[in-house]
Amino acid sequence: MISKGKVAVITGATGGIGFEVAKRLGQDNYTVILNGIEDDAGAQRVKELTAAGITAEYYGFDVTDEDAVGKSITAIGEKYGKIDALINNAGGLGGRSRFEDMTTEFYRGVMALNLDSTFFVSRAAIPFLKKGDKASIINYTSIAGWNAGGPGAGIYGTSKAAVHAITRALAKDLAEYGIRVNAVSPGTIDTPFHTQIKSTKPEVFASWKNNILLGRLGQPEDVASVISFLVSDDASFMTAETIQVGGGQGLGI
Repeated sequence: MISKGKVAVITGATGGIGFEVAKRLGQDNYTVILNGIEDDAGAQRVKELTAAGITAEYYGFDVTDEDAVGKSITAIGEKYGKIDALINNAGGLGGRSRFEDMTTEFYRGVMALNLDSTFFVSRAAIPFLKKGDKASIINYTSIAGWNAGGPGAGIYGTSKAAVHAITRALAKDLAEYGIRVNAVSPGTIDTPFHTQIKSTKPEVFASWKNNILLGRLGQPEDVASVISFLVSDDASFMTAETIQVGGGQGLGI
């Protein structure tokens, strides 16, 4: 099946920001391909999108598994004939550990989740992005990539700083093919990412907005709207950029 419309692949798209991105790009008339590791959630999300008139499909694979990524992205690209937008949304904190006590396994796990996944998926998608219509890649760094993260999140911050660098490197590498590569850097977005602290220390979670100039926590839709812009023709002269989506977080009040 060769798609006449645009095709977007969104990793980690069964919840949180990823699903809002899938929904927004679907509303922008993309066929959206959702990735995740929870197949039941993936099936449910496709059902929700389909009910909203969006063409959607789910592929279950682990973005840290090089072989699984290669097979799945190739299957998607061959089925649709191209990929127009790749959103490397999958990633996460992976837990907390101070460097003195950090195991090599923990270190490698966090780096794999955030950096390796971006590399594996992007590499596999490039041949199909070359066939896309003004194709682009969107990666996710984080405010932690700039401030190195909070206590125990140092390696998460390190991995996200690496995503910032690989975004610019990919942009250099792919410019000759007309493929743009940008990143978003979300601040504190109210998603299940923060479930643990919301349930154990709700007062701490609520206080985070006090360090945000706009006085509120971000919502997944805030990130999705920026990604919608970045993959559109309106951003056709933007590449190698990282857009902060944090309401002025970290500038001090």
